[in-house]
Amino acid sequence: MSKLDLLVISAHAADYVWRAGGVIASYVDRNKAVKVVCLSYGEKGESAELWKSGKNLDEVKSIRRQESERAANIIGVPIEFWDWGDYPLNVDETRLMKLVRLIRETNPGVILTHSPTDPFNIDHETVAEVVRKASILSIANGVMPEIGVANQTKIFGFEHHQSEISEFYPDVIIDITGAFEKKRKAMECFQTQKHLIEYYSMRAEIRGNHARRISGLNKSKYAEAFTRVYPFVGDEFL
Repeated sequence: MSKLDLLVISAHAADYVWRAGGVIASYVDRNKAVKVVCLSYGEKGESAELWKSGKNLDEVKSIRRQESERAANIIGVPIEFWDWGDYPLNVDETRLMKLVRLIRETNPGVILTHSPTDPFNIDHETVAEVVRKASILSIANGVMPEIGVANQTKIFGFEHHQSEISEFYPDVIIDITGAFEKKRKAMECFQTQKHLIEYYSMRAEIRGNHARRISGLNKSKYAEAFTRVYPFVGDEFL
């Protein structure tokens, strides 16, 4: 039995909000079980304004954590911070097995994480690959036999900042119109990266336009897009 409907694995403190905040809020609003894990605070690579203002490493981490906690509170999702460091975010075997244990113990129906290609951010690519590896290990009977195996998990990748340059082609578009205001308020918590607030608001409008055009449903004003790691399986087209 799945303990989580949705597990979100985010490289940095804000990624989950920019790229999936609407979907997460929608799940929470429908009383789905959701959890966010941030592997780092993005303290080195995504906190330029704090460094320019003279903050030290511990201060940067603290501010980034506070921003992320406020955003998670607005969305209503529980969040963990693993503080693995960034730029680069390195994942050795011990860390990989911690991710395996997480997937085994929560047995999520869906994992949301980073898409494979992001030429502007090495951490995003690292996390995409390590989550894929962890998901494979989580269904192997001989790995961590003391914990029951997980089901084969559906994995979806975030839309990265520069879609075309990141070779991002959406496989799934999710309407977030009813949750967009929560996403917007959550994004506004990240004053460290406030230049991205309008960008991701516009991106949600663009994907909302695509959702209307593809579906014919005029209710879709805002949406988020994702790629699939594995093909859809079913006995009919939905």
